[in-house]
Amino acid sequence: MKAVLNGKVLAEASKEDLVFIDGAWYFPPEAVSAQEIESSDTQYHCSWRGDAQYYQTNDGAQQDIGWSYPGMSDAAKERVGKDVSRYVAFDRTVDLVE
Repeated sequence: MKAVLNGKVLAEASKEDLVFIDGAWYFPPEAVSAQEIESSDTQYHCSWRGDAQYYQTNDGAQQDIGWSYPGMSDAAKERVGKDVSRYVAFDRTVDLVE
């Protein structure tokens, strides 16, 4: 599966390597292109996953298009059934292509 924005591939991995949580596909960190996205300053706290890290395009044109939970709690890992700390999900402006 690929996460594509304006013709640029932001992440790519086989669907078996992704994790589906609350309506979003999470890509493993090694599948995400550091050449296309970077951390943003947006802060958010999820009551069960913990603090989020948001991402923007490297040129800053698209803000907060993705997020991850780098410090996911043990309880959240148990709830998901896997440690998905640092896995990245993308918002609906990013096309997911199989």
